[in-house]
Amino acid sequence: MASPANVTSPQIYARLGGLLYLVIIVAGALGELFVRGSLVVPGDAAATAHRLLASQGLWRAGIVGDLVMHLCDVVVMWVIYLLLRPVHRPLALLTLLFNLIQTAVLAANKLTLLVPLVLLGSDAYLAAIAPAQREAWSYAAITLHEYGFAVGLLFFGMVCLVEGYLIRRSRFLPGWIGALMQLAGACYLVNSFALLLAPEFEARLFPAILMPCLVAELSFALWLLLKGVDVAQWRMWSDGETR
Repeated sequence: MASPANVTSPQIYARLGGLLYLVIIVAGALGELFVRGSLVVPGDAAATAHRLLASQGLWRAGIVGDLVMHLCDVVVMWVIYLLLRPVHRPLALLTLLFNLIQTAVLAANKLTLLVPLVLLGSDAYLAAIAPAQREAWSYAAITLHEYGFAVGLLFFGMVCLVEGYLIRRSRFLPGWIGALMQLAGACYLVNSFALLLAPEFEARLFPAILMPCLVAELSFALWLLLKGVDVAQWRMWSDGETR
């Protein structure tokens, strides 16, 4: 039985994946830089709580934006699986599984960003907790989100490594994009393990170590959106898979 990608031009899937990949990149950047970057005061729980209470709508919008990003990620991982499956089905499936775990971890991790909204609220039961304690716990929850993000990116680092290999092997996508994705995967793994094992060392690496990740993923997204795949080469792989 023919797969959907055999019936429909792979370019449609590539353009859809590229567009949503760009949405993911933009939404992720806005959440980290514009929302949390403007409201979280490093090392100051009280100032962070004050800013958050003054801009609760922005904080909530950041959480929703992140969740939209994860919804888009499910579609993107499906598209990439369809495109790369003819190259090597088991490895494409492995990429999909790593990506699913990454997205599940990151989506669940958003709950930590809801904790400050609860703790800093005006419900009567919160009067039993001193304001300074609520501020400290709220800041701790935000810090925990950073660690949860690092855990999720461990799985995404593996996605990039395997996905990059499949892209390099495919010949219907540029090999240099595959190499960049593998470099991005290595950077994600180093950054996450460094944060978990040696936070002070990670602080010296960040944010420079993630710049190759931005270049790789932005290049991949733009190529899918603007160029798509070499259909003739993709058909060769797809025909070989169905024989």
